[in-house]
Amino acid sequence: MILRPALPGDAAAMAALQNLIIRIGGTTAYETERSEDQVRAYVDGPGAISCFVAEDGGRVIGFQSLGLWPGLEEGWADIGTFVDPAVQARGTGAALFGATKAAARMAGVRVINATIRADNVPGLAYYARMGFRDHGSEPDFTLRDGRRVGRVHRRFDF
Repeated sequence: MILRPALPGDAAAMAALQNLIIRIGGTTAYETERSEDQVRAYVDGPGAISCFVAEDGGRVIGFQSLGLWPGLEEGWADIGTFVDPAVQARGTGAALFGATKAAARMAGVRVINATIRADNVPGLAYYARMGFRDHGSEPDFTLRDGRRVGRVHRRFDF
């Protein structure tokens, strides 16, 4: 596995991975597929702090973004993690978070926020393993189809 900063040219592969995860369902709050331009914003959009990709055999198998998000306090940033389901729980997310933590420190981030669907058991377990702790919840968070899944807000403090 190779870990490196994401480049604008990675947006197509990143969008394909994110859209695969969206189509499978259950582990992201995104409900509709995302365009290459929407995903490219993780790399060089106005709120982007960092974005790293993990590659295996030249194929993007995961990425993690860190950025400013409306409504977060100063010194806070929001994280998003997307790993190919075929390679989850094999260290890709941990490697990505190591790079993201270093970038966050360099950018002066004091707290990283993760918002996870409450029914996303693998995502909740991942962020707990990385050292995130609960700081809020939205038990009534509802998907477009009317299913109430809730959301959990977790934080990582430096």
